[in-house]
Amino acid sequence: MESAPEKLKLLLGVLALQCCLAGFHIVSRAALNMGISKIVFTVYRNCIALALLIPFAYFLEKKNRPPLTFSLLAQLFFLAFCGITCNQGFYLLGLHYLSPTYASAIQNTVPAITFALAASLRLEQVNINKRYGMAKVIGTVTPVLKKYPARLSMLALTLAFGLVQFLAIAAFWENDIGKWRLHSGEELFTILYAGLVASGVALSLQIWCIDRGGALFTAIFQPVQTVMVAIMAAVILGDLLYTGGIIGAVLIVIGLYLVLWGKNEEKKSNSNQPDLSRHLLSEESSRPTTVTSDVP
Repeated sequence: MESAPEKLKLLLGVLALQCCLAGFHIVSRAALNMGISKIVFTVYRNCIALALLIPFAYFLEKKNRPPLTFSLLAQLFFLAFCGITCNQGFYLLGLHYLSPTYASAIQNTVPAITFALAASLRLEQVNINKRYGMAKVIGTVTPVLKKYPARLSMLALTLAFGLVQFLAIAAFWENDIGKWRLHSGEELFTILYAGLVASGVALSLQIWCIDRGGALFTAIFQPVQTVMVAIMAAVILGDLLYTGGIIGAVLIVIGLYLVLWGKNEEKKSNSNQPDLSRHLLSEESSRPTTVTSDVP
């Protein structure tokens, strides 16, 4: 059992995580409103996050960093393509047409969509209650973490591959030098927040929360982020809240909790099966037995 100070520390950590991510939705929308290019925003964001993580990854994991192999690098490159390039690119593209509140609410559908796809394709069952299980739902990171447990180094390598991919896209998409210049302190703030807080602090804090409290505990607080985004968007950006949008967000949150509840019940059921087997075996072995001898 964890002590009360440890539980309080974990609670404050997961609330701080949701607050950091909620702020990211707001600053991302503000950056788009100011006319910052989506590609430029993501390139600067990942550059800042990578510069923040490299010193910590190098010095903190210098002695226990496993060697890199070509197979592992290929997996990290694919992980960066899915979790960095596609994730950040499509997020900003969707945020261009939707409000930050809807973008945050839609994130709550990720577990349900993942389970639906896994069931329809008859893939392996995904258990979000296992350690790093939610990370597997988001980016299929569990197999990579098992092979390369140096987490900060893995994050730094993934960000580096994602940055290379975005730079390749920028070479064809954003070759105008003028779009790479920042024209105000507000634009600089949005990029610094995205790089330092969202990609640096929040990502590391998320791994810490999942490691200490479990993925289920961390995911339960995800709707808090949606509420924070709705309030901040109304106050800072002047977004309006409509009844239909509120009802839709509530239904999405209910769906998230149903998925988490179902997986938690499934975990309890699976954990009870070995106990039942051991109980039956112990009863069988405790019964008196009679041995018939063939010796006259």
